[in-house]
Amino acid sequence: MGDEEQNPLLAALPPATDYITYLTIIEYNLTADNLPILHQVLQDTKLTVNIGWDLVHLLLPLLPDSQQCLQDIAVRGNPREVILKVTEALRLLEFEEPAASSEIEEEEALSKALRESVIEQPAREAGESSTSQATKTPAKPPLSYLQFEILLSMLATLHQRVKTKYPSRFLSTSLQAVLAGYSKAETHLDAFTLAAVQFAKTLSGTKRPHLPPRVNSGNMLKVSSELPEPDPEAQNEPVSENEITLNKRLLQSFITHILEDYMLSLTSAEDVPGLAWSSRLMEKLQPARIIPGKTTYADRFAGEEDLQARSSIVGQLVAIAQDLGVSSEDLYQTIVDSRTEEAGERSEENDPPASADDIPLSKTGSLFLFAAREISEALYESTPSDTKISIFPEHAVILHNFVGSDSPSSIGAEPESLLDAILCLGLLALEENQIGEPLDDEQFAKYLQATSLISANSPSPTLRYHAHYLTSTLLRSHPSDVVRLSFIRDTLEHCPYENLKASAVGWLKGETLEATMPSAVSKASHPTDATRSPSHSPPEEQPSIFATPVALSTVSPFLFPDLTHSVATPGGLPESWAQFRMELSFYLAALNFYYLLLTANFLHKILDVPGLHEGNDIGGSYLHPLRQAAGKFKEALTEGGELWEAEGEEGAKAGVMDLMILEDVLDRVTMGVKKLNGM
Repeated sequence: MGDEEQNPLLAALPPATDYITYLTIIEYNLTADNLPILHQVLQDTKLTVNIGWDLVHLLLPLLPDSQQCLQDIAVRGNPREVILKVTEALRLLEFEEPAASSEIEEEEALSKALRESVIEQPAREAGESSTSQATKTPAKPPLSYLQFEILLSMLATLHQRVKTKYPSRFLSTSLQAVLAGYSKAETHLDAFTLAAVQFAKTLSGTKRPHLPPRVNSGNMLKVSSELPEPDPEAQNEPVSENEITLNKRLLQSFITHILEDYMLSLTSAEDVPGLAWSSRLMEKLQPARIIPGKTTYADRFAGEEDLQARSSIVGQLVAIAQDLGVSSEDLYQTIVDSRTEEAGERSEENDPPASADDIPLSKTGSLFLFAAREISEALYESTPSDTKISIFPEHAVILHNFVGSDSPSSIGAEPESLLDAILCLGLLALEENQIGEPLDDEQFAKYLQATSLISANSPSPTLRYHAHYLTSTLLRSHPSDVVRLSFIRDTLEHCPYENLKASAVGWLKGETLEATMPSAVSKASHPTDATRSPSHSPPEEQPSIFATPVALSTVSPFLFPDLTHSVATPGGLPESWAQFRMELSFYLAALNFYYLLLTANFLHKILDVPGLHEGNDIGGSYLHPLRQAAGKFKEALTEGGELWEAEGEEGAKAGVMDLMILEDVLDRVTMGVKKLNGM
């Protein structure tokens, strides 16, 4: 008897043993060397139907060598039983910790190969060949990725085999398990996402081409080309229209959840929030704002591999959502729904849905998908969407639903990709002059409060800029000068963020100059004949409140607060200095604005600048304490001073430089006061 026949996997084949005993023998004798024998054994359909489902957990740790055996089980095993084992395995997947230093190069090589193949895909689909992939030495994929991909490829085969009256029950279980496994991955998200996209394409039967093999390696898994065996428990009853609709809706929901997870995973140390939709939109619509010599975001996404891969992967998700018939109206209704999204634990399986109405799309994923479609139309002139939004009420509702859900203090701390998607929709509405009408002044103020807090709190400089632009432009669009003044005052009085209060000074300065420039004053005082009615003369146009002393007198207590007892208090010099430095940007903004008021002679009478200075004791309660504090802190920051050691040499020098700037502005303001008083 030959050695092969002596192999226990062959010698113990049923009917020599029963199936349970044979499974035990396999478990004790399963090694990489025995996998070819097991592959041979699993060609017996009857045997594989009886034992295949119980081999899944034994074979997964032996990947990639066990790939053929797992595909045998998908092709010949009992599909219902195997689906249950595969979904169980997906939920139990253990993902590696981020790579140690010795493994970083290997991981980066794999990620680079994956990215390059995604970027090269359009050329390959067009029929172009690429030899670059074949010449690269492939990196070994992590075991968790191999397991995830093979389990998805098995499910793709298994679901096509199951013949049942209610296929949605199996599909619901599988999609929940895939999401549970996907959500635990912390590395190789590009690869995991592409595997999920291929899986959804296969199940949906879409005609769009699959992605090409990502690494030219025998280690990378491929779907079996074998003709699957029929379902041994097949039910001949036809699938109802309701079931077809259910399956489609399940896949639609699945794609929105994958898109949510992928977009929220995108981070950047180089200020690229998500896909930088807001920045790329503004570059296209307002090229005059592009800083000369600075690489644009459009150029970065065209030339940097990481960003190209991001864009390509999201493009894949957007495309399959289109193939699955996800409508923009459905997305819109999902994101404006004010009800809190039910956030169940992905580790827990929900019961299969009874109807398509029971299957919600991911609210955040819907926002990303809706924004992707809108921005695609703006950037690439794709087919226009039937669903357009205005600032009021639509974008205001979106902002309310997605920003500050924890508390107002959390506004701006949301994921950068989420804020980018929200802001790009607002900027697009603004550029298309789709302002709409706020329900009332309170809704208008709340909207501006949210966008202004994003401009104050977001870690991303580009997002802060876009939020500031949106806030400033929308504020100026309100026809009521009283409403605009009220928002500026409210910000100066109540906002805890000094950089935002500095922005409010900028708004006040802009409103003041626009209302008081000689041409504006002349127009308000002498309306042209063209504005008069033929039948009667209209009442004379009232000047803007910003062209009267009322505006400045209203905000002066908060613009120039009494600092006599609040600057450099006895609570400890280090604490006082830290607080003072945070407030410095606001002080400088207020002082520069005040210097303008003092030196622009045409404003003195219109705004009663002399009365403003004397009536609010700006010199004694504001300017003098600031100068005292600057001197005290500067002395403490010099070598040997109380703050020198705590700040360090570089920190102390930077602090002294800031204080010198403050003193220079104070000197100029003091000179302006003297001129105002005729001294």
